[in-house]
Amino acid sequence: MNYFIPSRQLMKEIEHSEINYMHDRMLAIQSRLNNPEGIEVQQFGNAWCFYSRTMPWAAFNTVKGMTNADIELLDPIIEFYKKRDRKAQFEIVPTHLDHHALKQLSDRGFYASGSHASLYMEPIEMFEETQGQIQILELQEDQFHLYATIHCRGTGLADDGIPYVCENNKVLYNRPEWKYFIAYVNEEPAAVGVMHMKNSIASFTFAATLPAYRNQGLQQGLLKRRIAEARRNNCKLAVSQCSFLSQSHRNMERIGMKMGYVRTSWTER
Repeated sequence: MNYFIPSRQLMKEIEHSEINYMHDRMLAIQSRLNNPEGIEVQQFGNAWCFYSRTMPWAAFNTVKGMTNADIELLDPIIEFYKKRDRKAQFEIVPTHLDHHALKQLSDRGFYASGSHASLYMEPIEMFEETQGQIQILELQEDQFHLYATIHCRGTGLADDGIPYVCENNKVLYNRPEWKYFIAYVNEEPAAVGVMHMKNSIASFTFAATLPAYRNQGLQQGLLKRRIAEARRNNCKLAVSQCSFLSQSHRNMERIGMKMGYVRTSWTER
């Protein structure tokens, strides 16, 4: 398959990589003693429903993989979230739902509330340059509190969320599909990046930089490090998601990633 040419098959593989990492993440969190975050994962046809009782954010309460073939399951999916006192959100990939299916979402009170870009490239040998005193290392098991601190402060979350982010990521450390990286500036921790690998596809699942260290090339460095890691692990494809035309989007384009598609989020009014 030529991954330089957009196709329906490529779009499917990009989407499946995102479903795979989300599925693995949620099951890992669910496996914590007594399932403290109240994680539930349920499949309806091709659609995967993800839910968390304690984490109300859309990223943890969303439907991925919906296609035209699943439109008759729309009401049971909506009911799944209604029973849990949560509004449903559908992530719609272009070509997966036609206008008849989208009308059914609209008829049930859903609207297009946002968009998200998915980019891709074939992993290549990449010069992992360092600028000045920048160093990028693999995160160690005893560094997850540090990771969580950068995660929260880099995304604007309150510090009281640090212990929860720490525990919900620590459970992924010994799963072979996951790798965490941390970037240092003058030996000070400054940024983090995460990746998941399955079926020869690497997904760059998360990245954040502390405000004081932005605009120093850390995220481009973390992207290059993860692409090189994907290459070393014989991945055929590397994918990542970001807000359309965001700084992350520009960083990905600069290192050679190409637009796969822009998916829309449909949210219940």
